[in-house]
Amino acid sequence: MEAGLTLPAAFIVGLLGGVHCIGMCGGIVAALTGSVDSGIRASRGRFLVTLLAYNTGRIFSYTLAGVFLGLLGQQVDLLEPLTGFPVARVFSGVFMLLLGVYLAGWWPALRWLEQAGTHIWKRIEPLGRRYLPIRHSGQALILGMLWGWLPCGMVYAVLALALASGSTLNGGLTMLAFGLGTLPLMLAMGVAFSTLARRLQGRIIRALAGITVMLFGIYTLVMVPADHRPHGEHGLHQHVHPPAIPAGF
Repeated sequence: MEAGLTLPAAFIVGLLGGVHCIGMCGGIVAALTGSVDSGIRASRGRFLVTLLAYNTGRIFSYTLAGVFLGLLGQQVDLLEPLTGFPVARVFSGVFMLLLGVYLAGWWPALRWLEQAGTHIWKRIEPLGRRYLPIRHSGQALILGMLWGWLPCGMVYAVLALALASGSTLNGGLTMLAFGLGTLPLMLAMGVAFSTLARRLQGRIIRALAGITVMLFGIYTLVMVPADHRPHGEHGLHQHVHPPAIPAGF
């Protein structure tokens, strides 16, 4: 999938996925915010730095996962001559459609995946307790890196985009763009969680987010045949030769 489309798509998914972040991460943000040392919370500047450290660690973990998925996608692309279609791209498009339905609240398509991921999270979450309460930004950074592995259907769906991105670099950039898209909301949640929760849980906002993500999924699937046209045209130019010019002309 072209980086020119993937990066804006990942950013927009992160930006609009706030309705899901409220449900999945709101409690965690509130807990982490509450665990910050009172001296830090008393200073708006230090508190903002702490929130940035949380999110920097989280986005780092997303980016690292994107690098690994991009590498895996390179290997999956090797199956294309056998299957006749780009496996990673089709998988990515279908996953984005499921995410859109999930975000809109029409069908819990990815809930099972999040539930499966909780088994991994149960092993990671206890590690974070060692860094509580938070007394400096370094602790917040480490907690954010651990938080980045929280099971989340939205993250998994964008990882599917990273899988289809075609390279380790594009995979990492895809997840970096997604993480940056989530940043404004996650920072705001640390300051005004209850107000945002009320605003973003409305049906219209959820439906808008879901439909937008579904459109990216549809585009991904519709563009599959186009990927094969350049190869076919290239092959045609290789094997079809212009007619020979008769002697004497």
